[in-house]
Amino acid sequence: MANRTVKDAKSVRGTNPQYLVEKIIRSRVYDSKYWKEECFALSAELLVDKAMELRYIGGVFGGNIKPTPFLCLILKMLQIQPEKDIIVEFIKNEEFKYVRALGAFYMRLVGSSLDCYKYLEPLFNDSRKLRRQNRQGQFELVHVDEFIDELLREERMCDIILPRIQKRYVMEENNEIEPKISALDDDLDEGIESSGEEDEVVLTAEKNRTNEGHWSKKRDDRKRSPDRLKSPERDRVRDRDRKNRDKDRIRDRGNRERSRSRERRHRSKSPAGRHRKDDREKDRPKFKRNEEDRWRDRGMDRGWYDRDQERDKRRDRDRDRDRDRPRYRDQ
Repeated sequence: MANRTVKDAKSVRGTNPQYLVEKIIRSRVYDSKYWKEECFALSAELLVDKAMELRYIGGVFGGNIKPTPFLCLILKMLQIQPEKDIIVEFIKNEEFKYVRALGAFYMRLVGSSLDCYKYLEPLFNDSRKLRRQNRQGQFELVHVDEFIDELLREERMCDIILPRIQKRYVMEENNEIEPKISALDDDLDEGIESSGEEDEVVLTAEKNRTNEGHWSKKRDDRKRSPDRLKSPERDRVRDRDRKNRDKDRIRDRGNRERSRSRERRHRSKSPAGRHRKDDREKDRPKFKRNEEDRWRDRGMDRGWYDRDQERDKRRDRDRDRDRDRPRYRDQ
């Protein structure tokens, strides 16, 4: 009986106000100790005292899904449905920040789009810190303006799915709400003006020092040593030097190979080289060069052909061939 909504309550979004909280979380709230001891027979007048006792905000936490007092009071407000003036006083309360957060969250659930922007956007000027308990039961700090921004932008807060509201730019185009004026615009304009004046002062000072002649000399003589470089920059310099050394090593190797091949060609074209080549061709049996011979000669010219390794391969190949050859006994 105590968990039912009051009889004269108005429907919110076309349904029972308590149905804005999911059934599984609502049942956890009904079974919690805080709900049974503190929220039983709670009226709108007594709700203020309970809201002033809040020390943190949050939804549910722990493996067995325990609700926070903040969530229990939200559900109690949906059940008793206090008047709008009381919620507005909650939001305008500057002394108790958790009372303000409670009223802002309830206004976001039951208020219209116009009411949400009208009453919640002035809270962007509040930069006080709130303690929020996350799903693991740990506490984290969040500012009031950050909490309000999440209420207006996020789809789920404190384990409650927030109703959809109309976008602000749509309401501005329909002339339902005035354009947003941030309190930081004046500070930004002042900062831009002051930065422009400071830049002019700095440029004038630099020109004067350059004309004197000692400023440019100090600036040229001051060199940044490698020890003063930051670690990421030092790593980038080291990697660049390593890459340059690798490129130089590869280029030198290619130059050496090209010089060797050039010397071989020069010796083969010389008279003595031609005689040695003719003698080798006389002793060599006449057969047509195949792809393997051309590959071997090319490898020898370029330096990556290993003669000993190829001799071992031919020996193993001949041994395997002799082993697989059929043997016949004399009859």
